[in-house]
Amino acid sequence: MAFNHRKYRPGPRITLPDRRWPDQVITQAPRWVSVDLRDGNQALRRPMDVAHKQRLWDLLVHIGLKEIEVGFPAASQPDYDFVRTLIDSGAIPDDVCIQVLVQAREDLIVRTFQALEGVPRAIVHVYNSTSPVQRDWVFGRDRAGVKGIACQGAEWVVREATRYPDTDWTFQYSPESFTATELDYAIEVCNAVVDLWQPTPEQPCILNLPATVEVSSPNVFADQIEAFTRGIDRRDALVLSVHPHNDRGGAVAAGELALLAGADRVEGTLLGNGERTGNLDLVTLAMNLYSQGIDPGLDLSDPQAMMAVVEDCTDIPTHPRHPWVGELVYTAFSGSHQDAIGKCLKRQHPDAPWQVAYLPIDPGDLNRDYQAVIQVNSQSGKGGMAFVLEHEFGLNLPVWLRRELAPMVQRASEAANGLIDAHSIRALFVSEFIRDRHPVALHGLTLTAQGPERLELCLGTSAGERQVIGTGQGVIEAFGNAWSQAFGGTFAVLDYQEHAIGAGTEAEAAAYVLIEQDGQRSAGAAIDRDTLAAAIRALLSALNRASLASASRTDVASAAQSPAQRLAA
Repeated sequence: MAFNHRKYRPGPRITLPDRRWPDQVITQAPRWVSVDLRDGNQALRRPMDVAHKQRLWDLLVHIGLKEIEVGFPAASQPDYDFVRTLIDSGAIPDDVCIQVLVQAREDLIVRTFQALEGVPRAIVHVYNSTSPVQRDWVFGRDRAGVKGIACQGAEWVVREATRYPDTDWTFQYSPESFTATELDYAIEVCNAVVDLWQPTPEQPCILNLPATVEVSSPNVFADQIEAFTRGIDRRDALVLSVHPHNDRGGAVAAGELALLAGADRVEGTLLGNGERTGNLDLVTLAMNLYSQGIDPGLDLSDPQAMMAVVEDCTDIPTHPRHPWVGELVYTAFSGSHQDAIGKCLKRQHPDAPWQVAYLPIDPGDLNRDYQAVIQVNSQSGKGGMAFVLEHEFGLNLPVWLRRELAPMVQRASEAANGLIDAHSIRALFVSEFIRDRHPVALHGLTLTAQGPERLELCLGTSAGERQVIGTGQGVIEAFGNAWSQAFGGTFAVLDYQEHAIGAGTEAEAAAYVLIEQDGQRSAGAAIDRDTLAAAIRALLSALNRASLASASRTDVASAAQSPAQRLAA
């Protein structure tokens, strides 16, 4: 059996019955560290050249990241060259500190410091693996032997730093595969390294605890972080950093819970690029904090521009459902969702706390246009269609008109096998409900308001123009009397609504009317620069639609008759 769960064991767990992290609350952003240019770069099919690294560097600085891991200068010439380019060109802002990674090997540490010569400040990040499988199967060393590798690396770092006294150095150590390492041993190794570095609260060192491979759920990671903070020495002289990977899909959650458990600093990448399933996504975690009213300290207000740079540099497209910034994450297709969003947006005041159904934050904060919030497909209802018409074209359709238009839009979207855009929806509305030209057209009108309104109409028919006059208490009654005089019959107006489209001298009027004639209801609409003309054209549209519908019913009934029945008729 190829798919066999029995060959796997649960990840390491620890006993922490008095854990305190579940009762903690995040109140401020951590220290952010981007590892896009190192960890993210190592995970690419085609690692970035210097030009692409420079473009991504510029983005990271623009967003506001203050600590950026720029490479592994001892591992490859492009990484070395890029570090030198940043230093020699003076491209590192005064408030930004670069970080470089190096294994606990003497020759690599020496070359790393050579690459950093002349930098005002830098973080040297040294690491070695500490987990049982790495100790036993990779290095063939026992606990003491692997701790010796860590301590020797720490000593080499101190030795090389003294050769460059003009640089403000910060030392960082990672017990690689921390989450798969026995907790007591991880603390033992880290304490040994810290004893060699002798940090102080004024000049702390960084201990970085990586989930090199995510082997447990985020709550277990939080337990490990809290227990580590209790067991490590010199906590006041340490910056506690975490570096979650995303093998189980929980990197962001692990990062959040680690902050509750006492972490000060988070390493990750923009949009989560990294080995296997990736690193912690800095954008997602930062936006999670933002959505809770916490300033993330990063400028993520233009995600489209950010994604364009990241996609160009990594050649990895952003999923349309990517949290917070994906193309479709603020787009509702469901009819009930669309209706709720539309209603909430009308009631949401600019200065009030945000509370719009289905939208956890204001899309405008991320430079998203509200016109993209609701899109219409075959799953959408009248609410989404109405939202699009109102926000794109200023057309606020009455409920009864929405009900009639909605199935037409649904059929059109089904025929298109997908979305139907706003212009197509408007075209359907116009072609179906603005019917003021056939079989009767309005060629002219004059209104005299002296006592009862007197309405003179010039109507075009298939038999030619007809001049008719009607009077009444209001324009609608006057039109009804004129229509009865010209064509006979009567109709009742069940509802009439109008509104302006736009403002100022360029504004138009939209009119909507629902009538009942011979027991049948018919809706009509019109758009005109003149309010009176809009009302008359909407009435004419409703009557024309009623006439066409009656003719259609007659044709259908006739077609259903037998030849003998048609002859008798």
